[in-house]
Amino acid sequence: MLVALSPYAQFQPSCFHLVKMGFVMGYTTGMAVGALFSIFSCLRIGIRGRGLIGGVRKTMMQSGGTFGTFMAIGMDI
Repeated sequence: MLVALSPYAQFQPSCFHLVKMGFVMGYTTGMAVGALFSIFSCLRIGIRGRGLIGGVRKTMMQSGGTFGTFMAIGMDI
C-alpha cells in the first residue's frame, strides 16, 4: 500500500523494524504476565527462596519469548 509522504519527509518503518517492535512489545508483555502467574503458582504450592526466584525467572523468559514470537509474526502479517 502506497502512502503519501508529508512535506517533512517522514518515512514508513521497514518490515524489520515492525517485526522487531512487535517482538519487543510481546516480550515485555509476556514477561509481566509470566511474572504474575509464576509468583502466584509458586507461592501457592509452597516454593520459597532461591526456588521461587529460579521458577519465576524461567517462567518469565519462556512466556516472554513465546508471546514475543507470536507478536512479531502478527506484526509481520
